[in-house]
Amino acid sequence: MMFMSSIPRYTWKILSLGILLTVSNYISFSMGKYTSFFSEYMKIHGGGTLALVPCGNQSTVAPSTFLRGGAVVGIGEEQDGGLIIPDFTHEDGVTNELGQLILGPLTNPKFTQPSPHLWENIPLVEPHTGHKKVLVTGAAGFIGSHVAHALLDRGDEVIVVDEMNDYYDVKVKKGNLQILRDKAKEMAQGMAPSSFTNAGDLLSIYKGDINNATLMNYIFETHQPKWICHLAARAGVRPSIVNPLLYVRANVHGTSSILELSRIHDVSNVVIASSSSVYGESDSTYFSEAEMVDEPVSPYASTKRAGEIMSYTYHKLYNLKISCLRFFTVYGPRGRPDMAPYKFVDRISRGESIPKFGDGSTSRDYTYVSDIVDGVLRSIDRPYPYEVFNLGKGSGTTLNEFIALVETNVGKQANITQMEAQLGDVPFTNADVSKAKRLLGYTSKVPMEEGIRRTVEWYKEAFGEKDHDKKEEEERKEEKAHREKKREKDNKEEDHRKVQR
Repeated sequence: MMFMSSIPRYTWKILSLGILLTVSNYISFSMGKYTSFFSEYMKIHGGGTLALVPCGNQSTVAPSTFLRGGAVVGIGEEQDGGLIIPDFTHEDGVTNELGQLILGPLTNPKFTQPSPHLWENIPLVEPHTGHKKVLVTGAAGFIGSHVAHALLDRGDEVIVVDEMNDYYDVKVKKGNLQILRDKAKEMAQGMAPSSFTNAGDLLSIYKGDINNATLMNYIFETHQPKWICHLAARAGVRPSIVNPLLYVRANVHGTSSILELSRIHDVSNVVIASSSSVYGESDSTYFSEAEMVDEPVSPYASTKRAGEIMSYTYHKLYNLKISCLRFFTVYGPRGRPDMAPYKFVDRISRGESIPKFGDGSTSRDYTYVSDIVDGVLRSIDRPYPYEVFNLGKGSGTTLNEFIALVETNVGKQANITQMEAQLGDVPFTNADVSKAKRLLGYTSKVPMEEGIRRTVEWYKEAFGEKDHDKKEEEERKEEKAHREKKREKDNKEEDHRKVQR
């Protein structure tokens, strides 16, 4: 008793909490582990089967795993569409007359080909074709500026919010905003006076953080947008490993702020940018929205997955209509300078070295920006209750193939610096876009060869061959001046040594 009384109260609280957690986890595991026993018992003595049946036709996702420790509903060992479920024995699980796995250990189905049959029973939503007032966050960025431009081009009003951070050169973002101003001016001049008299009626630009409640409340109350396209985010897998908290604030808190404002102001539809990074190291040949994606391999991917989960919560609680779009490696004109497509075109054009991480066998579903924009606009126009869509090309390109395409279009051979594979990178990505095709009418139209040709063409027009020649000449002059300065320094040192001797 004296020993027990000598232990501080907070120590007892910690011990009690540990015991409680241990017992609760054991019970939870045991309930899952012995579900098959209870099922067989009920089947023999109760005339029924303890079965986890798939959701009805109103479901927006394919049947997935359920309960920790056991009990899963699959779609059969091998169905049309390439869904694979492991070959379970009677001890591991049982199947019903439909070939569906009733009981068994947790599993994540693998997809070996596109699976359009999974989405056949989802009711289609007719597109809203009228005029819209759309809030686009992150519209000074690569994808955002293209989306905002397309919205203006079809006559919609656009409200831009962008904090203009220095993740890459702010001059690039300022240039993107100027393109939007020019487009708004062009559209306003072509419209009837009764519609919009100046570009300011079509385009409003705010510089600020989406987590700034004062700014965002003002924007929502002043403009009252009913259509939200949330593209603002901190991007990049590798930087997120260095500074994860920055990504949490921008991507998790930022998305939550947009969702809360959308709820308060009763918006019609919210479209949120996610990422193919959420698939992590998926074993599927085609990444499907029906997969479990709870094992991200970078903080960036984790924050994007958190945005999807929070979106579902807001739909469930407040009936907010939300679509989350998983973008697959987007490239094209005005691309982000930190991404491989822009970086490789730029450096190969200049004769500078490019880094190649790994052996070049890694593969990405590179998707041209105009295809992504088409998918985003289709999502904005169709207020589905809650959906997740892949937006990609639907086929992969290896790093070696990608470099070869750039070399061909630039007309120069790459100077490659071999590097080790990077932490957080996934071996390949490949989108199953059958869901977006059926529900959005989305189809990728630009093949990789054409996309690289257009990107290189834009790069040459934007920066010009003469600019490259001028820059190379300046670099040669600087190098020559550096050599002469070094030679002069060496001569002075030699003269100094002679004097000392």
